[in-house]
Amino acid sequence: MGTVLTSVGLPVALAVVMFGLGLSLTVADFARVVREPRAVAVALATQLVVLPLVCFGLVVGFGLDPVLAVGMMLLAASPGGTTANLFSHLFRGDVALNITLTAVNSVLAVVTLPLVVNLALGHFGPAIGDGAVGLEFGKVAQVFAIVLVPVVLGMLVRRWSASLADRADRPVRIVSAVVLVAVIAGTLLAERENVGTYLAETGLIAALFCVCSLTAGYLLPRVLKVERRQAIASAFEVGIHNSTLAITIAVTVVGSERLAVPAAVYGIVMFPIAAAAGYLLTRSPAPSVAPEQPAA
Repeated sequence: MGTVLTSVGLPVALAVVMFGLGLSLTVADFARVVREPRAVAVALATQLVVLPLVCFGLVVGFGLDPVLAVGMMLLAASPGGTTANLFSHLFRGDVALNITLTAVNSVLAVVTLPLVVNLALGHFGPAIGDGAVGLEFGKVAQVFAIVLVPVVLGMLVRRWSASLADRADRPVRIVSAVVLVAVIAGTLLAERENVGTYLAETGLIAALFCVCSLTAGYLLPRVLKVERRQAIASAFEVGIHNSTLAITIAVTVVGSERLAVPAAVYGIVMFPIAAAAGYLLTRSPAPSVAPEQPAA
């Protein structure tokens, strides 16, 4: 992908995406965890526990190449992307819950992402980069800088001037979308000689993982009596991953462009699958709630 693009371009591109996320966040978004603990807890448990287990089962079941298997686990450990908010808005989800989940998950990812990927590297044992994302200070500091610093800066801008943040929100979202496309295209271009093989190896798994993520993100909250709009928000938050973050970690922290391929492939397949899921969710009738009987 080139030294300049790898060392400078990718972190800057991700910084734009995460800064845009920060522009939409306030401290109150974190406080919502206390007010709506069930919806937040169920969605986070699905994202942090269920998804890595599902992903692990898929890569082992399909006998995926070790490097690509770790790439899938990296994707599974990545928090929801800002696009989840847009899908939730389009398909009548609770966007405020999406914002809260993204905010909390982005903070937790500083620990959970290196942990899951390091365990995957230890299990699958591929010889890539320096061998691990690791939990040593230097690697965690890199993940912290990549994930949280731009978000905090965006939040500070909103706190300083909400009107400026509102004006900047749309242009930054557009730039973020362009960045996502450019990062995915750049990753596939860097591995263009093998891209057909990678698509054949990871395309089906990526699509299945996306379907499983969206399904678990909706059904588990509903089973646990989370209301419908919040379950829809959870589905998109769990099903739409921050591919830009996964690609950046793979290339700049671990040092493997091949490791980034599953996230790039997922970034392509998740949009039509998420759109189809949203269509099905909005077409299916909402469960009726029987009116309460007046007290005798």
